[in-house]
Amino acid sequence: MLGLLLLQVLASCLWLGHSEVVKSFASCPQFFYAGIPPNIVLNPKKPAWICQHFRNSYHYATLYDRDRRIPVYSAYKYQPGPGKRPQTWLAEPQLINPTYSKDMDTETSISNRYKITPQQIGQSQAITQDYKNLQGLDRGHLSPSGHRSGNNSKMATFTLTNIVPQNSTLNKGQWKDYENQTMAQRTQGCTTTYVIRGAVPGNTYISNNRVNVPSHIWSAACCQTNTTMRTWAVIAENSRNQVQNLTRAQLEATLTQLYGRGQVSLFHSACPR
Repeated sequence: MLGLLLLQVLASCLWLGHSEVVKSFASCPQFFYAGIPPNIVLNPKKPAWICQHFRNSYHYATLYDRDRRIPVYSAYKYQPGPGKRPQTWLAEPQLINPTYSKDMDTETSISNRYKITPQQIGQSQAITQDYKNLQGLDRGHLSPSGHRSGNNSKMATFTLTNIVPQNSTLNKGQWKDYENQTMAQRTQGCTTTYVIRGAVPGNTYISNNRVNVPSHIWSAACCQTNTTMRTWAVIAENSRNQVQNLTRAQLEATLTQLYGRGQVSLFHSACPR
């Protein structure tokens, strides 16, 4: 009887060790400055902590809202470089079942491998069908492929757990300018830049009320240089082509007000406010 109990405990430990959709970012703290993620104020009612894993590597971290089927935020290191922009969209098997593979995969491959339907995949996350026939909205990346280097790392950003419905004009306009131009300028002299980009839940939905349309999109960066630290932040209403430049403290104050759950903290205290 004791031997059976020990085997059960061992099996439980092995199962917990295998899962990458767990209750912390313990498997991927490297995407947060000093290994410290934002505080729990941003956490939704049904969160999933995803260490985004693809082809034997972790590429970034995402806090996912299972109810609204959008990411709360994605955290990554800014490392732009060459590589193909993908066209295929992926899903997260472990949101369906924690015993499934920790590697993101296509919906077709997941369906075939585990003998499940797209509807079963969609119970835990957004699926490709949710983003068809969008009007005035794009699939907006939180961790963008343009901030990654190499085919695999760029491909890893094309998972629907890293996507929100984003205003098309904003996505192709001032937000794109921030991603491509402002970030390149601001990161001059940085040895490592930690980025957290998020979406504030809104009051509207797409796909028969399955996927939330955020009211705001925001981004904050903490830059490490050889001599000092510096931070910057932006926020945009998801209905206007306008990006507002803020300090870290101003963004945290704005998010505190928008969420109404307490004081938001995005980075370790060593990053200036």
